Amino acid sequence: MTVEPLTDEEIEGRLRDLPGWSEQEDRLTRRYAFDGHLAAAGLVGQIARIQDELDHHSDVLLGYDTVTVSVNTHSVGGKITELDFTLAHRVEEAASAHPTLRR
Repeated sequence: MTVEPLTDEEIEGRLRDLPGWSEQEDRLTRRYAFDGHLAAAGLVGQIARIQDELDHHSDVLLGYDTVTVSVNTHSVGGKITELDFTLAHRVEEAASAHPTLRR
């Protein structure tokens, strides 16, 4: 399957289905806040499993009670592709299932 960068219009349209996510410097980005460190660390483990399943990896920053996810596709020059949105949707599903996610 050939992976192509998405246009600005395509990115904007797809972001409507991902509240909380944004495009920053050719990356999809989202910050999650939890009630404590263990919940945040638990999400990092889930993200690692999702990334391995998709064979597509993001940058993940773990804070005390926060997790920041940032992703683009290196093989197309660091642009946003459908792969990034697939990963973002899977991460969103995992994060939303956490009972201690601050909404």
